[in-house]
Amino acid sequence: MPVPVPPAPVSPAASTASTQALPTATLKAIYRHPVKGLSPEALDAVTLEAGAFFPNDRLYAVENGPSGFDPDAPAYRPKTAFLMLMRDARLAGLASRYEPETATLTLALDGHEAVRADLSTADGRAEVEAFLTFYMGEEARGPLRLLTAPEGFRFTDSVRSGFLSLLNLDSVRDLEVRMGAPLDPRRFRMNLHLEGWPAGAELELAGQRLKVGTAEIAVLKRTERCAAVNVNPQTAARDLNVVKGLMVAYGHTDCGIYAKVVRSGRVAVGDTVALA
Repeated sequence: MPVPVPPAPVSPAASTASTQALPTATLKAIYRHPVKGLSPEALDAVTLEAGAFFPNDRLYAVENGPSGFDPDAPAYRPKTAFLMLMRDARLAGLASRYEPETATLTLALDGHEAVRADLSTADGRAEVEAFLTFYMGEEARGPLRLLTAPEGFRFTDSVRSGFLSLLNLDSVRDLEVRMGAPLDPRRFRMNLHLEGWPAGAELELAGQRLKVGTAEIAVLKRTERCAAVNVNPQTAARDLNVVKGLMVAYGHTDCGIYAKVVRSGRVAVGDTVALA
């Protein structure tokens, strides 16, 4: 495996200056992840609502053995309580599609539809659970149960900050050069992919507001990466240690940022992203 290149030192003054002169970026892709751990879905546009989570993102999770999750009093559970790419890489071999109008989830394996079910019904959820139990085999740690997020809750890794996520594609390209290997941006499982900012510039934006399309968002914090990004979303193989690559290259494991919506609006591929 290629050895990452150590980072060049960056002074705080340089970081501040680059933030003040931040150029306008362009939104290149939009993704949602309806079921935690399963494949992302590309969107052409989405309407963001102030104070709400990204629409239909992490709306479901598959409990991997009893976790104590109570839908009447929803609270954060560590990702280890659910099927997840960090541990269950074979999930990347499934292609998922969700139709929010009918709550229908379709799972495909090797290009063939394996299950299609209405998640609003007990029978539909049981059908998905049965297929995943078969597919995961001995890798399942206990009974698999499909959970639905109650109103005002999502199965994000950060319940206080995970309303919306942004990935700077130029940061991914910089990491590719330092690691000497190509990186599919979908590894990072973010909602909005943009380009036009210098690599790493987004990591200095906590507390800033951004205009995206007709919406406005407030940046909350950096996104600290876990071993899920080591899984190739195309091959379902753990083919690179991206977490180690981040640490060696930059001295931290952050890639991407979390934000919240402060003004509702429509966001579409091709929109501009700029400081508000």
